[in-house]
Amino acid sequence: MVGIMDALKPRSLVPLAVLLGALAQAGVASNQDSWAPARERMVTDQIAARDVRDPLVLAAIGEVPRHLFVPPEVRPQAYDDRPLPIGHEQTISQPYIVALMTALTRPRRGDRALEIGTGSGYQAAVLSRLVSHVYTIEIVESLARGAERRLKDLGYANVTVRAGDGYAGWPEMAPFDIIVVTAAPDHVPAPLLAQLKPGGRLVIPVGRIFAVQELQLIEKDEGGRTKTTSVAPVRFVPFRRER
Repeated sequence: MVGIMDALKPRSLVPLAVLLGALAQAGVASNQDSWAPARERMVTDQIAARDVRDPLVLAAIGEVPRHLFVPPEVRPQAYDDRPLPIGHEQTISQPYIVALMTALTRPRRGDRALEIGTGSGYQAAVLSRLVSHVYTIEIVESLARGAERRLKDLGYANVTVRAGDGYAGWPEMAPFDIIVVTAAPDHVPAPLLAQLKPGGRLVIPVGRIFAVQELQLIEKDEGGRTKTTSVAPVRFVPFRRER
C-alpha cells in the first residue's frame, strides 16, 4: 500500500505559516461567525496537522460552514473529526476524509468535477470553491432536493445536483477532470472510468459492505491508461443502486 504522504507529495510540502495565512485570508476567524473558531481548530488541528497541506484545499474547508450541512440535532458536533448521520442511513464524512479526498484530486480552477453521493452537499460545496463546476448525483431523492436547496441558499452557484443512480455517471456532461465517489462499491464502475478525462483523477473507496474498504486514487494519462494508488483503509456507507 502506498502511503498517504506519497499520494499527496506533489502539493503537500507547504510551510505551516502559509497554511495559517490561507485560513486567515479565507476569513475563518471572522468575528461575524460564531462557528469560526471551531472551524479554524478543525482545519489546523485535525487536517493541516496531519498530512493534508494544500493551502487552497485548507482555505476551501475553512470557508464552508459544515454546521449548516448537518441536521440541527447533531450541529454541536459539526466540527468534530467524525462522520455524522444526515438521515436515510447516510452520513456526512469526517472533515479529515473530505479534505484528504479533495487534496488527492489536485483540483484546479478550470476543472469540471463529478461527485457521486451528494449527501447533504458538503463535499460538493468544498469542491465548488476550487473548480469551475461541480456536477453531483444523489440516489436518495429527498437528500438530493435538500442539498440542492441548501447549496442554492448558501450561494454555491456552480453546483448542479441530480437525483438518480450514480453508477452510470453523467455522460452528457462528461468528460470530467475530477471524479469523487463518497460511497463504497465493491468495484470501480466502468462508466466512471470512461468519463474520466485524460489527465484526470478519480478518488473512490472500494470494498465489501460492512468491511474496511480501500481508498483509491485512479489517474488516467494522456493515452487513456490508468494507474491506481492505494491510499488508506477507510469505511464508507455502501454504494446504492436503483432497483
